[in-house]
Amino acid sequence: MAHTLLILIIAFVTLEFIVSSVLSWLNTRWMTHPVPPELEGLYDEEKYRRQQDYMRTNKRVALVARCVSFGLTLIILGCGLLGWLDNLCKGWTNVPVLQVLLFLVIYNLFNTVIALPFSYYSTFVIEERFGFNRTTHKTFWLDALKSFLVSTVLSAVLLGVVYWLYQTFGQQFWIWATLVCAVFIIFFTMFYSNLIVPLFNKQTPLPEGELRTAITDAITSFGSRFKDIYLIDGSKHSTKANAYFTGFGPKKRIVLYDTLQDQMTNEEIVAVLAHEFGHYKHRDTFRNMIISIVTIAVNLFIFSLLVGNPDLPAALGGTAPSFILALVAFSLLLSPIDIVLSPIGSAISRRAEYRADAFAAEHGHGETLISGLKKLAAHALSNLTPHPLVVWYSYSHPTLAQRIRAIRLAKQAD
Repeated sequence: MAHTLLILIIAFVTLEFIVSSVLSWLNTRWMTHPVPPELEGLYDEEKYRRQQDYMRTNKRVALVARCVSFGLTLIILGCGLLGWLDNLCKGWTNVPVLQVLLFLVIYNLFNTVIALPFSYYSTFVIEERFGFNRTTHKTFWLDALKSFLVSTVLSAVLLGVVYWLYQTFGQQFWIWATLVCAVFIIFFTMFYSNLIVPLFNKQTPLPEGELRTAITDAITSFGSRFKDIYLIDGSKHSTKANAYFTGFGPKKRIVLYDTLQDQMTNEEIVAVLAHEFGHYKHRDTFRNMIISIVTIAVNLFIFSLLVGNPDLPAALGGTAPSFILALVAFSLLLSPIDIVLSPIGSAISRRAEYRADAFAAEHGHGETLISGLKKLAAHALSNLTPHPLVVWYSYSHPTLAQRIRAIRLAKQAD
């Protein structure tokens, strides 16, 4: 049975690789498709060639990274290296929870080391070549170290608690683990901007002036009040811009990248924030949080039925019962479900984006939102012609042309 599970896992990993590769190939082939009428003139001839070069360069690097990851995964699975690592950790300590956490740290470190060369090349070769990069080498390596430490510490705390619950409650651990994960998600949704973001970026209150006044007046017209409006120094990493709402309840805040002010007018920034406020009004963050918690509960319940099956760790080369190997094997066996659910999740996300755009349009910000979105897309050298199948399968946002058409229809309906 363990051999059969291993074959299934390899088949599922291969299927995932094929699906992602085919979608990427389709997107590359579709890049030369005619630009939609709504976007004509967004790029001049020279800038359009530059955009096409940027996309192809990124696609090539992504393909190499995908192939390396796929090849290493096959080697690791075929040689039973995860089982070897589990035995190694068990040889270092007799404390079960420490064995699990040692496995996690080494596993995370391996994945980080594999990803770093591609991240470095993307930042200092591709982004530098096309004028986006502002990251120094010191900042890059410090951020990489901090990212590894933060992700490892947080995942170690969560996994350690879940494993303790498994040892304490047995097969019923999934109920308590779901509650712990729910608290974890709610806490970091509320405090992410306060606790995590400052490790990588400096946030300062948006100073009094025309922009803050325009934002405050717009939010008042939406029937709400926000006192926490922050500016983040995104320019220390990239020239690309963004804005978002974060948190909820008393911890909600608006965050603007400082690069927005270089690329957009105050009216366009307000329009982009009107879109973000649409998410807030429609409770999209809360809805996504509930979906995440329900998904975790279902996965943990199914895992609780299988965690004691000795064939799961044996499929990865384990020679004894292992909670962490069973968890890794289970997550790999979920790949086909993720492939099936991805289009559904993408469709739900795109629907939320349409609603948020409509909210901005209904409050008189439709044309300025279109103008702002066009500027953001042009500056970021965005792909204007993604393949429809790729959009359907994996795009969390509608294409720019689709958004423009929908905003104008919302204006007409209003």
